[in-house]
Amino acid sequence: MVAGKHTPLVPLRIFVRKVIRNLVVGLVIIALSLFLGIMGYRYFAGMSWVDAYENAAMILSGMGPVDTLTSDDAKIFAGTYALFSGIVFLVVIAILIAPIFQRFLHKFLLMTSK
Repeated sequence: MVAGKHTPLVPLRIFVRKVIRNLVVGLVIIALSLFLGIMGYRYFAGMSWVDAYENAAMILSGMGPVDTLTSDDAKIFAGTYALFSGIVFLVVIAILIAPIFQRFLHKFLLMTSK
């Protein structure tokens, strides 16, 4: 639903529900991305579960890889996963901020239309 200048601001409980829903969506995207990274490090680099988790989590969080990769396949995966992780970061931030920004804009529109 598009909020217009004649549409009242949604109640706080509905706004909080939207924020929580978007938070859950963001966490699911992060969990799926982490799983993809773990499986990639297991397959391409032959890492143990713990090492694969550590490397995937570090790349996904923007910290960088932990272990040195030796095979070309592992290096290509790590680079691709790093690019993918950057996009995931931007998408999740957008999902989390969307309801807050929408409420801010709607409130601003209501203030300026009086």
